[in-house]
Amino acid sequence: MDEPNLHEVLEFAVEAAQLAGAVTLGYFNANTPFELKADRSPVTAADRGAEQLLRARIQAAFPEHGILGEEFGEQRGSAAGRWILDPIDGTFSFLSGVPLYSVLVGFEWRGEMLAGVMHFPALRETLYAARGLGCWCNGRRARVSDVSDLAAARLSVTCTKLFEQSGTTAALARLQTACLTDRGWADAYGYACLATGRVDIVVDPVMQIWDNAALLPIVTEAGGTFTDWTGRQTHTAPAVVGTNGRLLNPVLRLLDECSVRQGARNADNA
Repeated sequence: MDEPNLHEVLEFAVEAAQLAGAVTLGYFNANTPFELKADRSPVTAADRGAEQLLRARIQAAFPEHGILGEEFGEQRGSAAGRWILDPIDGTFSFLSGVPLYSVLVGFEWRGEMLAGVMHFPALRETLYAARGLGCWCNGRRARVSDVSDLAAARLSVTCTKLFEQSGTTAALARLQTACLTDRGWADAYGYACLATGRVDIVVDPVMQIWDNAALLPIVTEAGGTFTDWTGRQTHTAPAVVGTNGRLLNPVLRLLDECSVRQGARNADNA
């Protein structure tokens, strides 16, 4: 089967993400009850309702495509296309009344991410990109920054506790020391800031495929990089780093030095 028209895919994905976002707004700032899943992450009726809407629209428009979503798992398709969904990225923010949560919709073809949408319902901001079509934010072209010196870089991380849990606090400390400043703009919002030039580096030590999928085409089409901690471009890595491109190698060198030192300490303690 031929690759689908990416203009049409992207137009569909933007509309679907915005409709799903409208579902979430009905629960936002409304003392919405939640449950804790096995991994201790929260889930609400808003998460489930938004994903159900996305799945229904995808099944109607692309019945042969597969779907992988955070809340309802994988539904295999008969074609090479797969949609990867996070109906609410940042459920803790959502539950706390913080407007930085988003709906993430990614389109994968033969294992490669070709299109992505981040929609921030409470901010009325939508970033979207497809391979070769550039990255856009509310109709305006989005580009990463041109900062090339770590000492002038703005770093964003989602949750410092995840660095503790993953044994990578040394990497975080080195990055914080090397960069001009660091902020905790959570979840996909940090990558939205990266793609629009408001942040220069985003590092996360714990991610899932539905966290990553939409981000990769958005960041790369904005001129940045989205890789694992070794520099390999991928949407399946459990730990990722996003940069404006100019800062990728300095960040990777720092992460590698921390990894080597941590390995040496582990050997000494064995």
